[in-house]
Amino acid sequence: MRILRVVVIIAVVLGALFTGVDRWAVNYVENRLADRIQARQGLAGSSEVEIRGFPFLTQALSHDLDRVDLKLRGVDVTADGRKTRLSELAASFHGVKLDGDYGGGTAKRAEGSALVSYADLTAASQTGAALSYGGAPGKVKVTVAVDVLGKTLTRSVVSTVTLVDGEGGKGGKVVRVRADEVPGEGIPGLERLVRKRTDFDRSLDGGLPAGLQLTALTSDEAGLHLELGGSNVVLAGS
Repeated sequence: MRILRVVVIIAVVLGALFTGVDRWAVNYVENRLADRIQARQGLAGSSEVEIRGFPFLTQALSHDLDRVDLKLRGVDVTADGRKTRLSELAASFHGVKLDGDYGGGTAKRAEGSALVSYADLTAASQTGAALSYGGAPGKVKVTVAVDVLGKTLTRSVVSTVTLVDGEGGKGGKVVRVRADEVPGEGIPGLERLVRKRTDFDRSLDGGLPAGLQLTALTSDEAGLHLELGGSNVVLAGS
């Protein structure tokens, strides 16, 4: 009985030591990935990485991770020379092949979501438009000021926001905002002037992790919600 008890105690101690080492190792790699992602994306906000699965050490030795969850806050994406801030981005990466130094990797597939607040959409506008919720999913309210016959008129329109294919063979998706209706009010050229400020296309793919693309979007009181997905997605890198 004494020998059996000693064996059990040794097994418990070794198990605790293994678990402790395993947790230390996973925390080390999580922090390393988070730092590398923060540097790669030029984040003003924060990054969090969680590696799923136990034990971690067996995954680390093979450089293959089942799943890595990523949360980013304050992400600036730049496309076509225009910067837009994502308030939040959350993504899950599956089948991750780690680099040799554990500072990056590539996932077989990934999916996630991102949020762009109306304040950030307004700040990114190059026409002075102010954006807010349009009262229904997929709708935004766009308010602009236009000069007509020497007077400054402020007009608000409800616009539909959609995801369309990029033009010019560049691939990817483009966020498109188009006013549903612009009353002319009998003023010549008013609708054209308003639409020049309210209607716009915005590409966001360029600032996302390589391989991660927009797949769908909608809107609510919080802002514009983007769905993301892709294959051979770069989680981080040098």
